[in-house]
Amino acid sequence: MTKPKLKIIPLGGLSEIGKNMMAMEYGDDIIVIDAGLMFPGEEMLGIDLIIPDISYLLEKREKIRGIIITHGHEDHIGALPYILPQLNVPVYSTKLTQGLISVKLKEQKALSGAKLKVVPPGGKVALGAFKVEFFPVCHSIPDSVGLIIHTPIGTVVHSGDFKLDYTPVSGKPTDLSRLAQLGAQGVLLLLSDSTYAELPGYTPSERVVGETLDHIMADAPGRVIVTTFSSLVSRVQQVIDSAAKYQRRVFLVGRSMNDTIHMALELGYLNAPDGVLARLDELKGMPRDKVVFITTGSQGEPTSALVRIANRDHRQVHILRGDTIIISATPIPGNEALINRTVDALFKQGAQVLYDRVAPVHVHGHGSQEELKLLLNLVKPKFFMPIHGEYRHLSFHARLAHSVGIPESNTFVLEDGDILELSPEAGRVMGKVSSGNVYVDGLSVGDIGRVVLRDRRMLSRDGMVVVIIAVNRQTGKLVGRPDIVSRGFVDTRESKDMLDASRDLIARTLDHSGGRSVEWSFINTKVRDVLNKFYYEQTKRRPMILPFMVKV
Repeated sequence: MTKPKLKIIPLGGLSEIGKNMMAMEYGDDIIVIDAGLMFPGEEMLGIDLIIPDISYLLEKREKIRGIIITHGHEDHIGALPYILPQLNVPVYSTKLTQGLISVKLKEQKALSGAKLKVVPPGGKVALGAFKVEFFPVCHSIPDSVGLIIHTPIGTVVHSGDFKLDYTPVSGKPTDLSRLAQLGAQGVLLLLSDSTYAELPGYTPSERVVGETLDHIMADAPGRVIVTTFSSLVSRVQQVIDSAAKYQRRVFLVGRSMNDTIHMALELGYLNAPDGVLARLDELKGMPRDKVVFITTGSQGEPTSALVRIANRDHRQVHILRGDTIIISATPIPGNEALINRTVDALFKQGAQVLYDRVAPVHVHGHGSQEELKLLLNLVKPKFFMPIHGEYRHLSFHARLAHSVGIPESNTFVLEDGDILELSPEAGRVMGKVSSGNVYVDGLSVGDIGRVVLRDRRMLSRDGMVVVIIAVNRQTGKLVGRPDIVSRGFVDTRESKDMLDASRDLIARTLDHSGGRSVEWSFINTKVRDVLNKFYYEQTKRRPMILPFMVKV
């Protein structure tokens, strides 16, 4: 009897940065690794966020043994509030990650009934045919892990997001000795993080940022405002340490920052000396050089604390001349314009702004090329599959694997939805499952499709024209000339003649329909066609045309 093959099915995170999710299937058992979200691009008008398409998992719901989360960043946990109510399976993660998941689920009111299980780094859990071991990795958030997955056909190592920082600020360094031990025993497949596979050399240690923060706090003449992700717990720790050293008090600004930091303090992942953390109502009368704010908004998100402060829209915090602002993050691709606008607004108000291009105020949490090669050499996998990245990152990573001696035929560069089937001897890509973007817009998940986005794009580009056609209720004939209302298409005053001409054109077109009343669907199409052509000839624009019939 032939053994079943191991299937590896990425549902998100391959060919994009974000919405990481991967299914592993063997016989009647499926495990899912991570469930992340992605932020929308500028062309996705009105969309709040994007999550993976889980239709494949919904079809096989009874086979899923659990979801395993490698760490607490949005691009790994952000989809849980939307998919857990549909799947209702246990979620396994480390303690801090579980705390972050709870904060997330509570925000979306999806916490009740969620089965959240804690596994410590180094801990093991058996899920059907899979035995999963968590091993510590260093990343920009404590309690991050990679996974060692023992399957009936061999061992799979999943790196999670990682870098090799030998002097981490909080948490443990990546457990290289355990990986070397596995490499000696034989590893079937390595799945490794490709986010920074383009960058040569090594990623600097988090300590570099600590030194910069220290200098800034010592020399800043006024208040210091540090903006970062609320989940960058080790960065927040460094801000608290430097503030305490220079007798500054720390104020947390923004709801998600407050929720996350208090949860991390409660769980013991952050330490703040007594009296360093202060409430915003204690701000009055404090000397400016004794104040530090930690805020959200490092990506220029319109509702975040920093952006509201920059736009003079925050109730309690306003920019004062002489403030120093540190943006401690790199722009997520696509957010550059938003961030630049915020930085400009802050400079205009007399603040000094430091960001990654002008000062070492941020290091990222992913390994560069030398670290990726070191991992490949330690683990010595038979097969290799790069994960987490756009297609170019995956391709670069595959090239690194060839440079350390992994044959091209044993390297698989997949995209979302591809099914990799592995036996102990060979692997190949067999078919595809449905995978794509599920859009979250306000309260609706997945109801917004390509058509709605196309319509929003049309409206945003060339505006709209509403044609109001009055017809006689008895005879079905046209009553008077149609009315035309336009929004965002042309200046109604300046283009009055053209709009009048289009009214006459519609009246003439519809009068040809003779004495009998005509089907509305025919009129609808006819009006659209005639106006589309006419407006395009006159303006070279294509507004959205909405005919509207009134019976009188």
